[in-house]
Amino acid sequence: MSEAQEHDRSASFAQGLNLIQRLGGVERPAVLDLFASIGEAEFGERCVGFIYGDVYHRPGLPLPERQLVTVAALTALGYAGAQLQFHAKAALTVGCTRRGLVEAVIQVSSFAGFPATLNALGQLKTLFESLPDDEPEPASSEPAEAPPWAGIADRYERGLAAMKAIDGEAGEKVAEALQDIAPDLARYIVEFTFGEIYPRPHLSLRHRELVTIAACVALGTALPQLKVHIHGLLNVGGTEREAVETVLHLAFYCGFPAALNAIAAAREVFAQR
Repeated sequence: MSEAQEHDRSASFAQGLNLIQRLGGVERPAVLDLFASIGEAEFGERCVGFIYGDVYHRPGLPLPERQLVTVAALTALGYAGAQLQFHAKAALTVGCTRRGLVEAVIQVSSFAGFPATLNALGQLKTLFESLPDDEPEPASSEPAEAPPWAGIADRYERGLAAMKAIDGEAGEKVAEALQDIAPDLARYIVEFTFGEIYPRPHLSLRHRELVTIAACVALGTALPQLKVHIHGLLNVGGTEREAVETVLHLAFYCGFPAALNAIAAAREVFAQR
C-alpha cells in the first residue's frame, strides 16, 4: 500500500471512528473490540473507516434518514436485534424521535410481517426504558394541505384514495392483478396498509416510502413491490438520488446481492418515468 493510500485509509478510519462514537455515545465502539477479539482488528478498522468514514458521509441522504432506513431494514431482516437497538439509539442521537421510530417499524409490518415488527417493537421498548424519559411529545406531521383521504370514514375508500395518491398506477395494477385469484388479499392491502397505516401521523409520506424501500431491499424477494414504492417515493416528493443512496447505504446491512438487485429495479423505474 502506498503512503497516499495509507493516509486515505487512516483519514477514513478517523472520520468513521468519530461518527460511530457520536452515534453510539461511547469512546470505544464495541464492534472494534469484537473484531480484535478474533484477531481481526485491522479488518474492523477498515469496516469502520469504509462504512462510517466514507459511506455515511455521502451526499444525497441526510444522517437522520440514513438511520431511519437502517432501522427499517434491520426490522425487516428480523435477526439483528442488537444492531437494531444500536441504530435506533443512534437515530435518536441525530434527531429522529421515538414516535418516528415506532412509526417506521409499524410501516414495515405490511412488508416484513407482524413477527418481525413485534420483535422490533420489543427492541425499541427495551431501548426506550433504558433512556431518560425526557423526550417531549412530538408534534404531528400532518401536511399543510389536507391529503386526498382526509375525512373519508370508510376504510377501503380511504385506503384507495391513499394508494392512488402515493403509488399511482403502479399500486392500482397490483390490486387489479389479484382480482381473479385473491380479491380479498387486494382488499386487505388497500384497507390495512393504505387505509390504516399510511394515514397515521408522525412520519411523512416521503419517509414512509423510504422506510418501505428499505424493507423491500432487506427482504430481497420483493422486487416488484420495490419498484412500486420507488414510484411512490418519486410521487410524494422524493428523488432518484434518495432512492439510489438508500440502496447503496443498505448494501452494508443487507448484502451486495440485495443491493445490486434493488439498483436494477430502480433503473427500470427511472427509465419508465
